[in-house]
Order: sequence, then C-alpha cells, then structure tokens
Amino acid sequence: MTDEALSEMSARRRFDFSGVSGQFGLAIIIIAFWAVFAWRAPGFLSPFNLFSVGRALAVDIVIGFAQMAALATGGMNLSVGSIGVCAVMTGGYLMQTLALPVPVAIAGALGLGAALGWLNGFVIARSGVSSFIITLASANLYSGAMLILTKAVPLNSLPTAVGAFGKAKIAGLVSPLLVIALAIGLLLFVFYRHSVLGRQILAAGANARAAKMSGVPVDRVITISHALSGLLAATAGMMVVAHLGAAMPAVGGDDWLLPSFLGPVLGGTPLSGGAVAVVGTMLGALLVTTIRSGLLVMQIGNYWLQLYLGVILLLAVLADRYRALYQERRGVPRR
Repeated sequence: MTDEALSEMSARRRFDFSGVSGQFGLAIIIIAFWAVFAWRAPGFLSPFNLFSVGRALAVDIVIGFAQMAALATGGMNLSVGSIGVCAVMTGGYLMQTLALPVPVAIAGALGLGAALGWLNGFVIARSGVSSFIITLASANLYSGAMLILTKAVPLNSLPTAVGAFGKAKIAGLVSPLLVIALAIGLLLFVFYRHSVLGRQILAAGANARAAKMSGVPVDRVITISHALSGLLAATAGMMVVAHLGAAMPAVGGDDWLLPSFLGPVLGGTPLSGGAVAVVGTMLGALLVTTIRSGLLVMQIGNYWLQLYLGVILLLAVLADRYRALYQERRGVPRR
C-alpha cells in the first residue's frame, strides 16, 4: 500500500478539531483540580509532593500508552497489569538472583513484555476471537504463572543504582522517569504520524476490511500493536521497580486496568480504533495522577479514588459514544 493511500485513509482521523477542543477542556479540568487541591491542602504544591506527582505521572503515562497501542487497532489489552508484573519480577530475578548487569536485566524484562504482548496479538489475529476474551484469559494466565514461579516473594536486594535512579532529581524537582515517559510520548507521536507502519496500524483500526483490500497486512499490524503494548507495559513495570527500589509481586495486576483506559479514553483515543491521541493520553494520565495525589494529601480513603475514577471513565465512554453518534448524524468520518 502506498504512503499516499495510507495518509489519505488515516489523516482525516488524526486531525480533528473536536479532539483538540476535548484536550483543551481536559486541560481546564486539570487546572481546576490543581487549584482546588492547592486550596484545600497546602502541602499539595510542596516540592516533595510535586516530585512524587511527577514520578507517579511517569508510570501512569506509560500505562496509558500501553493501552493506547492496543486501542489503535480497535482492540484492547486487559493484560497490561499482568505483563507489567511479569516484567517486574523477571527484571528483579535477573538483577538479584542471576546478578546480571542492570541494563541487561532491563532489556530481558522488556523483551519478555514484548513477547507476551506479541503472543496476545498472534492469538487474536490467528483465531479471530475478540481481544477482550484473549487478553482477559492471558491476564490470568500470565499473573498465575508468575505467582507460581516466584511464590509471590518480593525481591528486595536489587543493585542500589536502581533505587538511586528512581529517587534522582533533575534540577532538584523533576524525576528522570518523567523525562523518559515524555520521550516515549514523542517517539510514539512520530511513529503514528510519520511512519508507514504507524499509518498502517491506524488504517487497520479504522476499517480492517478496507485496509486489507488496500494491501495492509492487518494480522501483522495487530500482532505488532499488541507487542508494542506489552513492551510499554513492561517499561511501566521497570519504572515502578526504579521507584520502589525493589521487585514487588503486588505491582500491576488489576490496579493498572482502570488507569490504563482512563488516560487514552479521556485524552480522545476512540474505543473503536483508527486514531490515537498521544498528547491527550498524557493529559488523561495527569488527571488520574492529580486526583490520586490530591486525595492522598487530603487523607481521603482509597475507596473514594476508585469511585471517582470509575465515574470519570463511565462519563468518558459515554462522551465517546455521543461523539460517534453526533459524527454519524453529520456524515463526518468516525475517528
């Protein structure tokens, strides 16, 4: 399929003023939350809390990117948290038990994440079964296998450089983990907008049958998208390892499921596929992190956080559905 044809199929879905206005509205909501939390809890704007927010935001951004990569094809990945915890324990095992160099251990953990994501995509493409069913099954399979192999024993004797990196500060305030997350966002922005493979993924997500007739290897791009999702989930897992300075089996799992959808969906990535919102996903993740941190500073129970995030996700899904119906009535191509 030619670059011109791919651009024609996906460009109208990548550029949408409604998406831009939605992200502007999301930014206004975030500013409002920051103002409320700063007013009700003065410690919210302390240097310590701002650093903590930035470090947590880095993980939330990459978790959102992991789900966004699957949503781009019109599917989803319910195993984001399970892949993340598998990467966490694998990286910890390679560093602590096998005493491999930190870069080698991180590469091994990321490779495992990509392989598990690739397996999801391969089964989805070959079987034709919904990604919801496949990744729901694999989520339990991956976490169950990890618990059996590791006996859920945390690895607390990792090299000191790992924890030191997670605690490091750039200019006395910014976590290097946040810089990594922003760099990943830049790479994904370029990938989906300017690469042939990125445009093929968006074309397959918009209309798989039309894309296949135009020469796009739909099965291959679905597999690659899920491999990318697994790689990003493993990256988030290794960020958590740096944050904690240890490999904890309680990381990830179901705790990542809701934030993984909130970031991209709030940011404007449609559940039907065919488009991504990289900047919007970062803004959505910022809203999630802001609410979590604000409630923590105000000493409000974690169950309220789950309630608020659930309501926000429901409203975001309803808004996405309303936008789809509105565009259909006006004859505007679905994003």
